[in-house]
Amino acid sequence: MSMKAIVKSVISGDSLVLRGRPGPQGQPPKERVLHLVDVSAPRMGSSNREDELWAFESREFLRALVVGKEVSFVSTHSLSPNEDVTRDLGSAEIGGVDLASEILKNGWGKIKESKRDSTEDDIRKSELENEAKAAGLGVWNPHGPKAYTTHYTMPTDSQAFLSEYKGKSLDAIVEQVRDGSTLRVRLLLPEGDHQLLNIALAGVRAARVSSKQGEPSEPWGEEAKFFTESRLLQRPVRVQLLSLPTSTATPFQPNGSGNAPTTATLFIGTVLHPAGNVAEFLVAAGLARVVDWHAGMLAASGGMERLRSAEKNAKEKRQCLYASAVQPISTKSSSAANSQSRSFEAVVSRVWSGDQISVVEKGSGKERRLQLSSTRGPRSSDPKQAFYAQEAREFLRKKLIGKTVKCNIDFIRPKEGEYDERECATVRFGNQNVNVAVQLVEKGLASVVRHKRDDEDRSPDYDSLMVAEAAAAAETRGIHSGKDLAPPKQPLNISESSTRATSFLNGFKRLGRIPAVVEYVAAGSRFKLLLPKDNQTLTLVLGGIRAPRTARNPSEKSEPFGPEAVEFASRRYMQRDVEFEVDSVDKSGGFIGSLYLNKTENAAIILVKEGLATVHSYSADALSWSKQLYDAENEAKAAKCNLWQDYDEAAEKAAEVAPEIEANPLKTNYIDIIISDVRTSNFGFSVQILNTEGIASLEKLMHDFSVHHQGAVTVPAGFTPKSGELVSAKFSDGAWYRAKIRRASPIKKTAEVTFIDYGNQDTVAYKDIRPLASQFRSLPGQARDARLSFVKLVDPESEYYAEAIDRFRQLCEGRKLVANIDAQEGPLLHLRLIDPQNPRSATDPYECLNAELLRDGLATIDRKCNYLSASPQMLKKMKDSILEAKRDRAGMFEFGDVEEDD
Repeated sequence: MSMKAIVKSVISGDSLVLRGRPGPQGQPPKERVLHLVDVSAPRMGSSNREDELWAFESREFLRALVVGKEVSFVSTHSLSPNEDVTRDLGSAEIGGVDLASEILKNGWGKIKESKRDSTEDDIRKSELENEAKAAGLGVWNPHGPKAYTTHYTMPTDSQAFLSEYKGKSLDAIVEQVRDGSTLRVRLLLPEGDHQLLNIALAGVRAARVSSKQGEPSEPWGEEAKFFTESRLLQRPVRVQLLSLPTSTATPFQPNGSGNAPTTATLFIGTVLHPAGNVAEFLVAAGLARVVDWHAGMLAASGGMERLRSAEKNAKEKRQCLYASAVQPISTKSSSAANSQSRSFEAVVSRVWSGDQISVVEKGSGKERRLQLSSTRGPRSSDPKQAFYAQEAREFLRKKLIGKTVKCNIDFIRPKEGEYDERECATVRFGNQNVNVAVQLVEKGLASVVRHKRDDEDRSPDYDSLMVAEAAAAAETRGIHSGKDLAPPKQPLNISESSTRATSFLNGFKRLGRIPAVVEYVAAGSRFKLLLPKDNQTLTLVLGGIRAPRTARNPSEKSEPFGPEAVEFASRRYMQRDVEFEVDSVDKSGGFIGSLYLNKTENAAIILVKEGLATVHSYSADALSWSKQLYDAENEAKAAKCNLWQDYDEAAEKAAEVAPEIEANPLKTNYIDIIISDVRTSNFGFSVQILNTEGIASLEKLMHDFSVHHQGAVTVPAGFTPKSGELVSAKFSDGAWYRAKIRRASPIKKTAEVTFIDYGNQDTVAYKDIRPLASQFRSLPGQARDARLSFVKLVDPESEYYAEAIDRFRQLCEGRKLVANIDAQEGPLLHLRLIDPQNPRSATDPYECLNAELLRDGLATIDRKCNYLSASPQMLKKMKDSILEAKRDRAGMFEFGDVEEDD
């Protein structure tokens, strides 16, 4: 009785595998093997034996004729089954054509010898064979088959094979379907050889099918296998090899080498049927799931996007694998619950690590800390990752800090263990809306998080991230390089002590503006800076201003607007590329100076303008940009910003003390000085103030000044020095200095001059005086006239006067001192001189060199000082010092209690 079946595959040129119709629920049908009676074809080979001559060509003839088509067959004899598969001898027809006759006619088989009497059918088949033989068809071709070699085992060097053929479109025939997404194909290589290869379909994974009898397959495994088999088995396809499987795709996972074995058991690639990519059809039917980590191979060509679209449709229709799937509950709704916008523009205020940043939301001004979605940066706590952790952080800092970005909160990562709840976001920047996480991963400075299969909480650009990681791994960039780089060295803190900081001071002054990065903002006017080039850190205190203090511990209380000043400075300057200049060093090792953003923005001026700092009059007055500070403060006062919100201009004017010399002498107004000149005829001295930018400028000016006078300086004809005129004058040491004419004598051809940068006075011949060139006139004279506050030296007529001058020189000359300005009389400073090396000054706020001269019996209290009575504690100190001098019979008290009359 004739039966009908579909030809599943062709074993050889005379044997077919038949299958029936699928079951009602798509179940795979039963199969049987049919060997054509009375015809024999060459046998195909295997890993144990080679092909017989013409075996492949013979099979190809029958395969092209019948695979996937319906045939009518008659079983004439049953053979013993093989693994429960029925085996028959018989005949088959397709479209009314006998297959055995067709094979013989085309020369792809031979008649089997038979002991029975010949029938008409046997005679007809014999005639067909003779005709094919005479025509040299098929196996009867006198020239023999085309030479080729069939490789039934996988390539020995899989990586080399992949490198040769990766990305190329190769002709192939599907020889076996192991499961819905794993095939064995025969590659028809360009050189003519055949290579049998196991291929996993890129981007998908179907349920596994048991290879052992009696063991159950995974759910929907058999259905997936039948789906692929019925469409691809022994069909011609185009194969594109993409990759080899690796033990892990990220260098951060433990026990993962990331390297494929030398001889792999399968390759990863795409298999294209004329109707399309079978992987997409599998996913759309709900018979396979998308494999995320294959995105790196497919996303660039759009393959991953099509797979995800197919998966989405299958889930919506609840097909097969998704029939009973529960819709995942995403934490994306948490954002709405927190009443925070999910999409917003913001300015990046801080980079915490290679995958975390803080942004300030535009409009609301709220600061939010974000985790880059589906991205994991290197950890600085791991010595193997520390180098790349710093590189990743620096990459983000340079790209994003201070820039406007577009943020989209993708999901909320709930609190877990020691990790707080974190908003995970996609952050885009620039005109092209580039995802910064993709750039980070592409540079090899971060890896992509492997989400669980049904985890919907992931970046919307997840496939792009996988592509970036694949590119970084292929180019062995960053963390994929396999190099163990030493962790970065800890920067040297040059503000650790005043001694260490002082050793760098002159060098910094010579350099002028120095590039740095703001590492931390400790207070509104106190910054920690990093000098990347030198791997050094320092503390910079802004000169000329005072910002309100913040509490350093819970027991302290911040000054008004202290926290606001810190927050403002942090948002504006944290992690920014800046420049700084230094003037001096404070007692704790901090450098006092100025900070510039974008080369022009002076941080001190900005803080004052915002009403978050006040001008420190004395230190500000010594700055070249003091007017800008005062203008900024007046602007803040007028706007009643922050510190000035309760400012009353009328009340302030009424409270001002009119005579400057009546100002409170105990007001702390400390400056660092050196005594540059001591005048003996009528005692006085000059000082240079160290904590200003003028000293650094003076050093440069004097260098240029010296170079200028090494050449021939032209003196205009008829030049005569005049009183009050600025000139260049030669001092007794033979060097030229800036000077001011005090008195000129045309008769003697000499002039009395004061050297404005050091305070010295001298009489100089006209021949040693030159007009002062214009380029040396802009810097004000650096010497300031001064006197001792509260005291005066013994009278010049006293026999102790010379000793007093010598003692003053011994105490002061050539030494760096701290001075407090107790009063100012026009340009004349009233100074209390303090020796920072004297341990007594650390415990006694009134200890000073002024008092020491009294104790030496070489000075007396100046009763004419207008501020003396307003300083009772200082007056007591002075009187105690005189009593000590009398007790010790020091100086003028050598012969008894004889004090000068005032």
